[in-house]
Amino acid sequence: MADHQEASVTLPSDPASVPTARRFVAEVLAGWGLDDAADLADSIRLVVSELATNAVLHTLGQSPTFTVEVRLEREERLHIGVTDSHPRRPRRLPAAVQQDNGRGMVIIRVLAAEAGGRLSVTPTEDGGKTVWITVPWCAAPVPSC
Repeated sequence: MADHQEASVTLPSDPASVPTARRFVAEVLAGWGLDDAADLADSIRLVVSELATNAVLHTLGQSPTFTVEVRLEREERLHIGVTDSHPRRPRRLPAAVQQDNGRGMVIIRVLAAEAGGRLSVTPTEDGGKTVWITVPWCAAPVPSC
């Protein structure tokens, strides 16, 4: 495998794009050797769903598209980012018992941390942002992963 692999897709900011983003990432990672049944694969599918949903719902129509980027560095670190053109950074919302939303960023942070990774946000040159998760790469099921 190469020292650095990457793939990306740009999709319309539409709820129908969320499953497309999730499938795209799952197919890329399977091609790189991640077992689809691995705990990491499940976590990544949920993270991508949450990030893509946020890019659709919380940009208030100001981002006509979002981009999903997947990078694998030296078979050690996996980076997954979702970029939109809205300048507002994601934030934790108070999650009242009756609310159906407001928990996405908490879920993403917990899943990234459980996988030994982290969440970060970087600004883009055009005034938007990319929300990243970075986790250790674990293509084969071994005890340390």
